[in-house]
Amino acid sequence: MELRHYCQEKPSNLNTNSSYFLIIAIAVMLSFLTNFGFSSLLEPFLFLKSSGSNFYPSFQNTFLSSQEWWRLITPTFLHFSLTHLIFNCLWIYILGSKIELIDGRGVFLTLFLISGLSSNLGQYFLTGDYLFGGLSGVVYGLLGYCFILDLENRGQRYDLPNALYIFMFIWLLIGFTGLLKIFGFGNVANIAHLVGMIAGFMLGLIAKYTMKV
Repeated sequence: MELRHYCQEKPSNLNTNSSYFLIIAIAVMLSFLTNFGFSSLLEPFLFLKSSGSNFYPSFQNTFLSSQEWWRLITPTFLHFSLTHLIFNCLWIYILGSKIELIDGRGVFLTLFLISGLSSNLGQYFLTGDYLFGGLSGVVYGLLGYCFILDLENRGQRYDLPNALYIFMFIWLLIGFTGLLKIFGFGNVANIAHLVGMIAGFMLGLIAKYTMKV
């Protein structure tokens, strides 16, 4: 796989034919369909299956017995507040539009799937919690990827300011202190953010050393 050469062209508006727009649209649709977590329609999209009599929510019961593999990625599209949804969709637009324009749709979708899957799996296996959702793990994956390649290109590849990276990394650290919950941001899936970012770093390094960037 080869990345497209860097170009100075920048996205000027929301491209409705793009992959990032489709992801945003699905996130908006599922968030409203599940009433931001307050609807019975939420259960089929959670990481673990929890419906049915005498059914214990577990990885084995969900993925090996019931074969409901879509749950590995569907929590990525769920959001539990309008603010959460808007914040994540804005970041998907900012980062996704740049990556898809410069590196191509295939690269962006690969980043989305790997960072989404890894952040969901990390959140579950490292915390035991399966009631989580959001595009934040993907956002940090995209950010980590851009950060690695911007280091190589002195910040000129994606034209993202250093202050943005600093803010997002500090925000990640603050999440682990518990202050975000105290100030009304709810329960934050910090492990998902961290694992997503690590996945982004790794994918950025793979792109740096094995592809033409």
